[in-house]
Amino acid sequence: MTSNPGNQVVFVVGAAGGIGSALCRRLAARGTTMILAGRDEGRLQALASEVGGDVLPVDARDIDDVGSAVAHSLEKHGRIDGAVNLAGSILLKPAHSTSAQEWDEVLATNLRTAFALVRAVAPSMSRAGSGSIVLMSSAAARIGLANHDAIAAAKAAVIGLTLSSAATYAPRGIRVNAVAPGLVRTTLAARIVSNEASLKVSESMHALGRIGEPDDVASMIDWLLDPSQRWVTGQVFGVDGGLGTLRSR
Repeated sequence: MTSNPGNQVVFVVGAAGGIGSALCRRLAARGTTMILAGRDEGRLQALASEVGGDVLPVDARDIDDVGSAVAHSLEKHGRIDGAVNLAGSILLKPAHSTSAQEWDEVLATNLRTAFALVRAVAPSMSRAGSGSIVLMSSAAARIGLANHDAIAAAKAAVIGLTLSSAATYAPRGIRVNAVAPGLVRTTLAARIVSNEASLKVSESMHALGRIGEPDDVASMIDWLLDPSQRWVTGQVFGVDGGLGTLRSR
């Protein structure tokens, strides 16, 4: 059980997604001030009506747009204690079937968004001498999964960004960690989980015999944001039902 974050200000990119919504509900229950950022303003507004927080429409693939959104939040709240990037996509194709446009989109959505967030929040966190940044990788970046070529490459790059940024900013009191989920029941995974045959195959790949639920991942992110985890940085946490490390039965 985590301690009360106590008036933290947390910037969440992709807040209206499945994992983002679950995370924001957890943060709201602890009295956290939240900036709900993302491209779908309607969904963000619906979430804000439930959990509170500021709504900031932002294209997280645009480095300048993220910088402006963070600057706006700092002007209003004075600080950002935690930042989470949940922007992402799923592309299940081999390299030879992936178009140049698809490759660019996978990189922009999964890697550029992560870099943009680190770049935007690091200066103010450095001045404060503390902060927690959580990025989203994938179990596919840690094991060989067929037809995950583009997404595995992008998510592996997020791990590299996590480790390097953790080393860069540790002297300034900033913690940078990543979460690497298996398949999670979200809108992004709808094409997989809505097909009974595909779902059964996916469940069998996870040693615990099921795919993840949004709160399974949100609970780990919540833990990493908690300032009491002040000695945890440069880590990649597999929240994946054993997919990344165990052979299924």
